[in-house]
Amino acid sequence: MLPGGLVPGGGMCLLRWLGLRVWSRRGTLVFALLWFGSWLFLNGLVLVHRTILSDSCTDEKSKRILQRLCLEFGEGALTGDVCEDLCVLGLVEYKRCLYYDNGKKVIEARWRGNPVILKSKLENFSSYEPLGLLDYQDTAEELSPLDVVFYATLEVRNSLGLAEEEEDEGGGGSNSSMARLWGTKLKSRGRSYSRAELASLWSLLQQEEYTFLRVLQDLSTHVAKVLGSCGHFYAVEYLSAGHTWDQNIFSLEEAAASGGRSIREMVHRIALSFLDMVRHFDHDFTHKLHLCDVKPENFGIREDLTVVAIDVDMAFFEPKMRDILDQNCSSDDDCNFFDCSSRCNLSRRRCSPRRRNSNLQVICEKIFRPWFSPTILGAKAGLPLQVELQQAVQECSETGGVTEESEDGGGDEKGGGIQQRLLGILTRLLQEGGASDRGGGAREKRGHVHTALNF
Repeated sequence: MLPGGLVPGGGMCLLRWLGLRVWSRRGTLVFALLWFGSWLFLNGLVLVHRTILSDSCTDEKSKRILQRLCLEFGEGALTGDVCEDLCVLGLVEYKRCLYYDNGKKVIEARWRGNPVILKSKLENFSSYEPLGLLDYQDTAEELSPLDVVFYATLEVRNSLGLAEEEEDEGGGGSNSSMARLWGTKLKSRGRSYSRAELASLWSLLQQEEYTFLRVLQDLSTHVAKVLGSCGHFYAVEYLSAGHTWDQNIFSLEEAAASGGRSIREMVHRIALSFLDMVRHFDHDFTHKLHLCDVKPENFGIREDLTVVAIDVDMAFFEPKMRDILDQNCSSDDDCNFFDCSSRCNLSRRRCSPRRRNSNLQVICEKIFRPWFSPTILGAKAGLPLQVELQQAVQECSETGGVTEESEDGGGDEKGGGIQQRLLGILTRLLQEGGASDRGGGAREKRGHVHTALNF
C-alpha cells in the first residue's frame, strides 16, 4: 500500500473515472446544444415557411379571394361575363394557384369545361383607383357609350404610352387609331353602362397587361386571348407554357403523339413561328413592339404550334420604350432594362432612347442558341444544315439586331438579312424531314367572345 492509503494503480483508475465523467458531461452538453440548435433551426424553418406561404400561392387564400369577389358581385359592386358562372352557376371550377407576388394573382381554373387562367394585378377590387366620375350621383346613367370610349381611350393611351398625334401618323401599322384598337361594338351599344360595369372596366384598364392584350386581340395571333372578366379578374386562354429545364422548351411528346408529327419537325415549326412573331411585332403595328423579358416561361404554344406571348408585363411600344431608356448614365451598364438595352452617351451622360439590340437578337440568344446547341442535337449536330443553323443562330445572337448608332442616337436596322437566313434554313430542314403542309402559324378558330364590357 502506498502512502495516503492508495492502492497501486488506483490513481490511474481514479483518473480514468474522472475523465469518463468529464467526457460524459461534455458529451451530454454537446448533445444538448446540438439538439437545442436543431430544434431552433427546424422551428425557424417552419416559421419562415409559414410566413412565406401566408403571402404566397396557397389554395386556401386563393379561394378566399374568389369568395370575396363573388360577395362583391352579389352586392352589385362589380360585374363581368364570368361572374354569374363563377358565383351563381358554379361553372368555373378552381384548380390551383399558379403564381402570387406583391398582390398579383394567377389562378388555373376550368370555365365551362375548358382550361383558363384567371389573372389580376392586385388581389382586392378595392385596391384599384376608383373612377372619379362615379363619385357623382347618377353619373353612370348620364354617360353615353361614346363617353365611355373617350375616357377608356385616354386611360389606354396613358397606359401604353401612345399619344393621339402619334397614333394618327402614317406608317402602315394596323393599330393606327384607337377606334381600330377597341372596335366598333363599344360605340354602337344602345344603352348606358351601369356603375358596376364602369367600376369593373376601370379596374381592368389599370392593369397594363390586360390593356395590352385587349388592344391586340383582333390584331395579333401571337398574344394570349382574353376570354372574359369578373370585376378586376380577367380570364385568358390556357396554353402550354415553356420550361427552361425542358430541352425542347415546350412539352411536345403528347402533341407529337396526337398529331403524328416528329418532335424535331415540331421544334422547327415552333422556331418558324418565333420568327413570324418577331417580324410581326417589328413591322405590323404603327410602333415597334419591344419584348424586354424573353424566357421560355413567358411564351406558350397553341395546338397549331403558334407561339404566343402569355406574359406581357414587360412588353412596350416604341414611345414608351424610349421613355424607359432615356435615363442618366455613367456607362453602358446603366442603360440596360432587362433584355432591352441602349448605349450611354458619355459626353451627355445620358442613355440613348433608342434600343441597340432587338427582339430577334434576344430570341436568338435566349431561345434559339440553347435550343439548337450541339449538346441538345446530339448526333445530328454535325449535319450540314444543322451546322449552318448553329452558325446563323450564333451570328444572330451577336449581331442580329442593329448596327452601330449614329451621332443622333439612331441606327440602321440589319436584322432582316439574318432573319431571312434563319427562315431559309429552318424551311429547308422541314423539307428535308418530309414535313407536311400543316401550318404552325394558322389562325385558330374563334371561341367565346368577351362581350360583357365589350372590352
